Amino acid sequence: MVETLTIQPAASLQGEVTVPGDKSISHRAVMFGAVAQGTTRVTGFLPGADCLSTIDCFRRMGVAIEREEETVVTIHGRGWNGLTEPDSFLDVGNSGTTIRLMLGILAGSPFYSAVIGDESIARRPMDRVVEPLRRMGAQIEGRKGGSFTPLGVRGGNLSSIEHVSRVASAQVKSCLLLAGLRADGITRIQEPYRSRDHTERMLPAFGIELQQSENEVSLSGDQQLSSPGEVRVPGDISSAAFLIAAALIVPNSHITIRNVGLNPTRTGILDSFREMGGAIEIVETGEWSGEAVGDITVTSSALKGVEVKGDRIPRLIDEIPILAVVATQANGRTVIRDAAELKVKETNRIAVTAQEMRRLGAVVEETADGLVIEGRTPLKGSHCNSHGDHRIGMATAIAGLIADGGVTVGRAGAIDISFPGFEHTLHRLTNG
Repeated sequence: MVETLTIQPAASLQGEVTVPGDKSISHRAVMFGAVAQGTTRVTGFLPGADCLSTIDCFRRMGVAIEREEETVVTIHGRGWNGLTEPDSFLDVGNSGTTIRLMLGILAGSPFYSAVIGDESIARRPMDRVVEPLRRMGAQIEGRKGGSFTPLGVRGGNLSSIEHVSRVASAQVKSCLLLAGLRADGITRIQEPYRSRDHTERMLPAFGIELQQSENEVSLSGDQQLSSPGEVRVPGDISSAAFLIAAALIVPNSHITIRNVGLNPTRTGILDSFREMGGAIEIVETGEWSGEAVGDITVTSSALKGVEVKGDRIPRLIDEIPILAVVATQANGRTVIRDAAELKVKETNRIAVTAQEMRRLGAVVEETADGLVIEGRTPLKGSHCNSHGDHRIGMATAIAGLIADGGVTVGRAGAIDISFPGFEHTLHRLTNG
């Protein structure tokens, strides 16, 4: 694993590339395939550390999962009742998606399991899913009353609930939907804004009926998943966002990214870049497993500062570090609000983004729920640190493309969590 990554300024970016498969969809394809009847073949799977943690956890519960190729996975589903009690810890590594969604499955499974993760997971709040799962009847214990890992889960008979979430969180929503499939009655989840809806799009492909309105989703229990045979994973728009950003801010650039997922609950970053004046062309080319897919063409652009807040935030929550980099090159001030959720990601991304941007000479103010970035500011080369966070690592690397003297990123191996081959892809674009 690469410990440091040095990126030098680029004259331009040119060419056509693809990005690795969508992380959120890859997780769900493995989990749903594991508890479905039948065999599911997943193509375009993201072979990053987080998704491999999901595979490992379900293998420990008796599910046969084969990797035919790096990006092709076959899951031999065992149905709800086919999971077996693991004989060792279920280690989710650095993956918040794995632990929170898997807890929804474990809550309805009639055995004991113990769930752990790395130091970052140990700091991330689990009470947002533990509390409603307890209300449904699951027995969950853990550090600080079950707020933090390690967690012990004894699943069993569940009852449906109506849950009003304080935050727009796809992980909370998905966890409770999965638990609701094992519960008596109808489980209903409401959110302040609509979070990403990959679960709602994929479950019908596995034979599940659910009902949706703008900020609410519900389903009835006692439904069995059945394999659709194949799940095709599009390119991850969160990964594509870093290349889009690079093309916008590096002069004389023109790139196309093929086969990117265009789920409307994920395209907030495209909306914001366009509001800033970014020349971005999107051509939808089809639908893969319920997800819109298309090609994105980007040309370097003169940008202006914008305000990003409210229901836009859940649609670009993972892209805010790279949005901050782009904002340094926009004329005027960019204000990001309502993003306090960033504090409980792999790092406190508000604090860490501000810290690393200042190393590069950016003028950034950290607020209680976001950032204020002044532009247009020349960036200077420096040594940065990913802090073990893949999004921070990639954001600082992209800054290196325009920083005088380039940027060296420490703990760069974290980038492989979501974008294996990131350095190679950048090299292709900078060498046209």
